Amino acid sequence: MDTAFSPALRQRLDDGLAALALDRALAAPLLDYLALLLRWNRTYNLTAIRDPEEMVVRHLLDSLAMHPYVQPGALADLGTGPGLPGIPLAIARPDLQVTLVESNGKKARFLREAVRQLKLGNARVAEARAEAVAEPGAYAQITARALDTLAGILEVGGHLLAPHGRLLAMKGVHPAEEIAALPPGWTALAVHPLTVPGLGAERHLVEVGRAA
Repeated sequence: MDTAFSPALRQRLDDGLAALALDRALAAPLLDYLALLLRWNRTYNLTAIRDPEEMVVRHLLDSLAMHPYVQPGALADLGTGPGLPGIPLAIARPDLQVTLVESNGKKARFLREAVRQLKLGNARVAEARAEAVAEPGAYAQITARALDTLAGILEVGGHLLAPHGRLLAMKGVHPAEEIAALPPGWTALAVHPLTVPGLGAERHLVEVGRAA
């Protein structure tokens, strides 16, 4: 793949992986994904972020910041868009089986091409709205990066979770109001502040499960 990235960009990714306690060997497949995303983005407008260095921070490292809280097993990434956080997680965590859920046809086409070119044997694409994925209870975890409120994510994707499954929702500032508005039967199990290397903004990961 065309990976004519600047030394500064490569260094930023290397430093970010080190800060997240991830193997620097992941940089090569992550940059292959980034090159593919940049190429398709020129035609298909998959993401509003166009600057490759900004993509390293806001797409790759932001997605990977949640990895310590992700358990091995089946994970559905709802409204994944161009594959965030699902593809970076699938690259970094071979112990995951990632289903990339995306209803937009252009984005789903890109996802299938990315899975094929990156040879991601642990990722598959479901071209559907989250509520239409007929796999009840099939997932230990669901995640969503920019889809909706916590209640909204559970409304469309809660059926996918196994009985002890968890929603791992990536949020900016601590979403106290969203946690307070969780539907009956669901509870916030933990809120983890995340540090994304190179990003000045706040990030939190909210873990939600069924109430005991």
